[in-house]
Amino acid sequence: MNTICAISTAYGTGGIAIIRVSGEASIALVDTLFKGRVSLADTPANTVRYGQIVRSGEVLDEVLCSVFRAPHSFTGEDTVEIACHGSVYIQQTLLQWLIDAGCKAAEPGEFTRRAFLNGKMDLTQAEAVADLIAAQSKAEKDLALSQLRGSVSTELANLRERLLHFTSLIELELDFADHEELEFADRTELKDLASEIETKLAALMTSFRTGNAIRNGIPVAIIGAPNVGKSTLLNALLGEQRAIVSDIQGTTRDTVEDTLILDGILFRLIDTAGLRETNDTIENMGIERSRKAAQKAQIIIYLKEPNPSPSLKGRELEGIHGTIIEVVNKCDLIPGVSLQGETNGSRLLHISAKNNDIEPLKQELVRIAKTSMDTSAVMLSNARHYEAVTRAHEAIERVQEGLNEDLSGELLSMDLNDCLNALGEVTGQITNSEVLANIFSKFCIGK
Repeated sequence: MNTICAISTAYGTGGIAIIRVSGEASIALVDTLFKGRVSLADTPANTVRYGQIVRSGEVLDEVLCSVFRAPHSFTGEDTVEIACHGSVYIQQTLLQWLIDAGCKAAEPGEFTRRAFLNGKMDLTQAEAVADLIAAQSKAEKDLALSQLRGSVSTELANLRERLLHFTSLIELELDFADHEELEFADRTELKDLASEIETKLAALMTSFRTGNAIRNGIPVAIIGAPNVGKSTLLNALLGEQRAIVSDIQGTTRDTVEDTLILDGILFRLIDTAGLRETNDTIENMGIERSRKAAQKAQIIIYLKEPNPSPSLKGRELEGIHGTIIEVVNKCDLIPGVSLQGETNGSRLLHISAKNNDIEPLKQELVRIAKTSMDTSAVMLSNARHYEAVTRAHEAIERVQEGLNEDLSGELLSMDLNDCLNALGEVTGQITNSEVLANIFSKFCIGK
């Protein structure tokens, strides 16, 4: 493969920048520009050398070059990382000099793709690298780090290995089809294994809802009647004037979304139109969108006034399956009221969004989120993984049905292979160049 190079740090001026070079000729190519007391060719692995980048007598910069030798590098190839000063001019000139020396400009994700192709990581771990770079919260970082360490791939590889053993035995039976009395694969053991795999795959599929929420933000819908302070609460949570606040009913006619990080957890807040009966066509469209947003949310903040008029609660919460937090707002209008209390045996929070007295609500959001998530657990957060695991689950269900109906080994083998192939697609044991190109095209250049 060609020797590739790219700027690995974010674009722009900074204290330092890192230019990464990887490939069989990487050390030799960088050596044509590097001038130090010891050449890079004579430098041991995992060593840093100080020197200058020089071409035709022109000194570009003073640099530190880190040398990594195959296979003990990120890509599994000889690699040099050049730490130069963060001038955009220096970065671009050094990159151009490397290309002139024989390097090829790296494509997005090409370093990580080489790491995958060279067996340094599987496909789930490679995708976790991109997730780790894009992480916006501690929970998302922890989840990506868990997957980078192989939590998903280890679980699936174990299931796949055990299933492969039985598949091989059944296919061995097919090789001796003339001897119908021969049965190498114990059907009872296969039933037990299929049941165990079905249970674990079902759990992984269920985990995707939480994993996806960690990755994209836990959806939190703020609902209630008009003028109970939904937009004021959104602004208070965000610490900025994100939504228009007005005493006029029907001001919010569509959902307004923004994100918030509390205690390392990313929440996606959704301010909704006030729920009421109205003849206004446009407002009704906003109310309908609000209902749909609330039905999809994992947490619902049901906001009320201290002395609400006859409640539409039954209608407001219709079709909602998420966790509901009942919140009484405008408690600044009630002298001496506690900001937190109990009513009728259920938790009821009291806040004043106008005065930014919302700490009890923030604490409750974090408590609910942490109750539902465990970033140390094996969890799916990638739609590609979820789709493949779903197909594997459908295939193993067919295997169970086939065993119950005493189907022939040939039919069982087809479904077992479907399951194996789907699991292999997750980790990259079975894939194609088009899938790989699509995955790595979403990476940043230099990673």
